[in-house]
Amino acid sequence: MGLLDQCEELFKTSNLYDVIGVTKDASEAEIRRGYYKVSLQVHPDRATGDEQATAKFQALGKVYAVLSDADQRAIYDEQGVIDEESDSVDRDRNWEEYWRTMFPKITLQDILDFEKSYKDSEEEKHDLMRAYEEHKGDMDKIMENVLCATQEDEPRIRAILQCALDSKELPPHRAFTNESAKKKSVRKRKADKERKEAEEMQKEMGLDSEDSLVAMIKVRNVFGQRGVE
Repeated sequence: MGLLDQCEELFKTSNLYDVIGVTKDASEAEIRRGYYKVSLQVHPDRATGDEQATAKFQALGKVYAVLSDADQRAIYDEQGVIDEESDSVDRDRNWEEYWRTMFPKITLQDILDFEKSYKDSEEEKHDLMRAYEEHKGDMDKIMENVLCATQEDEPRIRAILQCALDSKELPPHRAFTNESAKKKSVRKRKADKERKEAEEMQKEMGLDSEDSLVAMIKVRNVFGQRGVE
């Protein structure tokens, strides 16, 4: 199966730019960041044993390899095709190793710094609006697929989206404007369950401070339990 068909199957789009959440006129830096953000959600370190996540991770590596190669990108932009025989989309390539050559080892402080700069940024707003449109206002899906989102963030996230609705930047969807109290309650219970699991993991790992628990939850929010359906 060719890369474009893989993308259609895995990401519901064959547009390479849409796969990593950037526009066709994106700069090299924007393409790199788009690849980084999307690949975090399905990286093998947080999706062990998940075959679909592995397939997505490998496909993302190929997408980035094409779009980061000036010649390959030009051919794709002009003709909408990919040279499947090129080294950049080599089927036997180790895509996890490729990822690690692109990005340094990520530390907890990296994650905390990223979260601090990401929340309430234009980038977060853009991602929220994109998730809102993609999932037709379904807050369950929005909360699952936006980086760094916790249950505590939901009122803030809902307010951002409501402002975008009020300003006509987004179209209204009943799933958002008429969400039932029951659905909200189920989502909260799920979040509470995940926090309890983090607390149990904290004990198993011998972490004894609230800061350690908070840090663990933040790591999970960036790398774990995120839209790998």
